[in-house]
Amino acid sequence: MSHRTPLAAVLAANSISTAGTSLTLIGVPWFVLETTGSAGRAGVVAFCATLPIVVAALIGGPVIDRIGRRRVSVASDTVCGTAIAAIPLLHHAGALEFWMLCALMALNGLVHTPGNTARYVLVPDLAEHAGTTLARAASLFDAVSRGARMVGAALAGVLISLVGAETVLLLDAATFVLSALLVAAGVRGVPAAEPRKAQAPVTLRAYRSELREGYAYLLGNRLLLAVVVMVMFMNGTDQGWNAVLLPVHAEGRLGGATDLGLLTALFGAGGLTGALLYGAVGHRFSRRTVFTVCVILCGAPRFAVAAFTGTTLPLAVTMALSGIAGGMLNPILTTMTYERVPEELRSRVSGALTAGCELAMPVGGLAAGLLVESTGATGALLAMGGVYFLATLSPLVFPAWRTMEEPEHGPVTGKGVSSSGPCPPAPVPAERTPRRSAS
Repeated sequence: MSHRTPLAAVLAANSISTAGTSLTLIGVPWFVLETTGSAGRAGVVAFCATLPIVVAALIGGPVIDRIGRRRVSVASDTVCGTAIAAIPLLHHAGALEFWMLCALMALNGLVHTPGNTARYVLVPDLAEHAGTTLARAASLFDAVSRGARMVGAALAGVLISLVGAETVLLLDAATFVLSALLVAAGVRGVPAAEPRKAQAPVTLRAYRSELREGYAYLLGNRLLLAVVVMVMFMNGTDQGWNAVLLPVHAEGRLGGATDLGLLTALFGAGGLTGALLYGAVGHRFSRRTVFTVCVILCGAPRFAVAAFTGTTLPLAVTMALSGIAGGMLNPILTTMTYERVPEELRSRVSGALTAGCELAMPVGGLAAGLLVESTGATGALLAMGGVYFLATLSPLVFPAWRTMEEPEHGPVTGKGVSSSGPCPPAPVPAERTPRRSAS
């Protein structure tokens, strides 16, 4: 096996899985609105889908290392594909109850995050295995993931209009299966992907000790903690936007599923452009300045434009520009994480970061649905946009953000991370670390 094959397999698998996730992001809310006509029920489904994500992130870090990153990724994709496929199949058979839909989305959420984390934490090791730099591998990981998210969103909107949400969900299930096969075959024999020999017996006490290490590291780093608190509120409101507010707005005031797919794809295209711009020129400027400007522009304007306009063009322009701003955030956040977290703690700290960042996501989806039912779409957009704006003022208010320019204790050394000094910030993985969820 070529030294580059494992990295190529993970890049391809993550891109395919990301494209499938875009299908879910659009297909499931639209399926709920089509079959129930209720924004409140769409919010309940979003709550059921995201609460297990937080649970998995809270306790999953040590599991990934003990079971093995390759096995976790394959198992995650297999279960997710099965759960998503069951939704349209049960509906076609006339057997799908609302509680079943909630349970299947909960199962998907529970196992999806460990698979994402397993692939993400492999990038530095696979870059070293392939003989390439971390910055180059991470930039490629981010670029292809964003491209896949953009293509998946555009396809979802078109396919829902042509063949219906049920067929789109079946296609999503197929992407999970393909991703599992790529990782199973392409990452075989890579030491970093295999189970780690535990220094202590596999007991509840040892597990709690390993879990505690990840949270203790996070709580002891004020900058990472500040990032997590801010991103928690951003991800919560983004979940309300993705799962309820944007689908309701597209159905009620825009052109339906096609416009929903177009807007989501434009945001993804903007994100890709922003990541590439940061890698090309953005890293030459102050991290804090770039981050502060972009974090304010990436979120709240979308909510305001949707609240005050009823046509596609203004929101499309806003989504593209917000995507560019959002695309510059993840390279900065993930670079800071790689600089500050030792390799031996990466899975555990990544789990703690993910749990914190996603803690508000279940509440965000549910709150958006309830707000639409009680105050209407415009009131819900303004309320959640206001929360988003207040959260993004954090870098201007809290002193911990002043330390983001350089690692606090110098570059982290360890397997897969260069010891020659901190790499310049570059586009890096865009699923979840302390980083924003994709809108």
